[in-house]
Amino acid sequence: MTHLAWHQGIDGCRGGWCAVRVLGGNFSQATWHFSKNLKDLLWDFHGISAIDMPIGLPHWTTTGGRQCDREVRRYLGARQSSVFSVPSRLAVYQSDYKDACDKALVTSNPPRKISKQIYHIFPKIRELDALLPLPNGRIYEAHPEFAFVQSNNGQPLTTPKKIKGRPHLDGIRQRMELLGQIGYPTSHFQKLSTLPSNVAKDDFLDASILAWTAFRILHKNSICCPQIPPCDDRGLPMSIHG
Repeated sequence: MTHLAWHQGIDGCRGGWCAVRVLGGNFSQATWHFSKNLKDLLWDFHGISAIDMPIGLPHWTTTGGRQCDREVRRYLGARQSSVFSVPSRLAVYQSDYKDACDKALVTSNPPRKISKQIYHIFPKIRELDALLPLPNGRIYEAHPEFAFVQSNNGQPLTTPKKIKGRPHLDGIRQRMELLGQIGYPTSHFQKLSTLPSNVAKDDFLDASILAWTAFRILHKNSICCPQIPPCDDRGLPMSIHG
């Protein structure tokens, strides 16, 4: 097997990034990794990476965000709110919340400020954006709930992973069952009880399903929204895979 058969899913977590790596679809041998710096997970990795973080920042935004944001929501049923509307590049690169809101207002139609929740993700968006395009060019934006829908025969999941910021056991179990059907073994989920405090259970599960999305991208059978993505001002495609 060549190095191109490697694939990984990456999710942002408190204090860094969580990744699950798989070789050639052998999910029974998946490994997980944590790094404070995204570059450490990407720079020497020569396979496919699927990451839950925006790639491609618009110059101007409309209601519902980018085209890919709007299209993915249609698949998610009650989980549509898990896809946030990505603000403009100008807003994302502001380090002060008020400044970010001011820039968002003048780069959106209708004018719209940003939430504090989205603002707190800006450093991670900038961290990824600064690394792009990668020398090997093999990183794709993905969304874990979109991926779980694909693993569930296209049916939206009925339960959330969290309620009021706390893990929701029914939602966690539903996603573990879907990951088990993909090929993750029981031993993979035993790691949930030993995760460090800066990696939440849903971060680990999200990275796991994104590794499956990366496998689908590798074999050219993922769903891409939109099918023909527009690019941002830097030439980065604005698309989400599942």
